[in-house]
Amino acid sequence: MQELLQSFLEDEISDQEFYDGIIDFVYSFNIRSGEYECNRFVIKKMDHLNFIIFDEYVIDDKREIHNSVSIHKNKFIKLVNEFAKKQGIIIRSSF
Repeated sequence: MQELLQSFLEDEISDQEFYDGIIDFVYSFNIRSGEYECNRFVIKKMDHLNFIIFDEYVIDDKREIHNSVSIHKNKFIKLVNEFAKKQGIIIRSSF
């Protein structure tokens, strides 16, 4: 689980634009459920508090998910913001 989250942070929280898109999706109350496609990973919003992060592969035109992790919104925001701060990214608070 920790390895997947670390890979997600390193691959997806690499600049301000990527951070802003992810954090907007997480904070948005207008998006009750859905998916946010990042560069390598996909964030699935199950409801306003629960998320699944997974590394998606397309093999022979078929979607395959080998690993995933579920995470609560508050823990996810904390991880993303702590990592982003270390990268020099401007942290955004909730709406």
